[in-house]
Amino acid sequence: MTEKKRTIPEVNGFLRKTDVRVPDVIRQSSGILIFGKRLRSFLFSTDVAIIKNTNADAIIAVYPFTPQPAITQAIMSVADIPVLCGVGGGLTQGIRSVNVALHAEFQGAIGVVLNAPTPIETIRQVSETIDVPVIITVVCEKTNIKEKLDAGAKIINVSGGPQTIDIVKAIREQDPDVPIIATGGPTDESILATIQAGANAITYTPPTNGELFRAKMELYREQERNK
Repeated sequence: MTEKKRTIPEVNGFLRKTDVRVPDVIRQSSGILIFGKRLRSFLFSTDVAIIKNTNADAIIAVYPFTPQPAITQAIMSVADIPVLCGVGGGLTQGIRSVNVALHAEFQGAIGVVLNAPTPIETIRQVSETIDVPVIITVVCEKTNIKEKLDAGAKIINVSGGPQTIDIVKAIREQDPDVPIIATGGPTDESILATIQAGANAITYTPPTNGELFRAKMELYREQERNK
């Protein structure tokens, strides 16, 4: 007798039906267990309005400025899902990254993200200071993964643009078990290919606030024209 597939009951509200939804294909990934929570989809955003209105499993909050505790605090104050916070590694290194990482942990972040150029010594200092996992970003398949893991990194975050799938495959050849988060690209096909290459979880870049609002304003205009 074949087992009947169970349906998943879904409950929604009227006002939040326009939440930013991550692609369903991400659910085909294995996910990563962080403090007992299984996380498959990471929304790449620092926009607090979008962070508050998404069905993603978690947030990866990195940005192209020196990390600032005020930004971390703002994100943590609105997020109702786990957050990984960027703590530097490029221009911001050493004890400053350590202090920002410690502040992020105290604010409730479940992990901290260091940029690709982060020196090994900074990875080691951060990992020895905080109790949440250190995530190191990788942008090239030639990166020495082992030395970063030996320094204390626990999760690899692959952000290699068009080369992401190749980088994920290269990492999997070096280490079959290391947890990998990777950018999935803009389509279901590219996300699935990234998962099949070995990514355990996917980062998804949502539409911008402006793009979302533009679509809603066009709807409002159409409604007004049809009155």
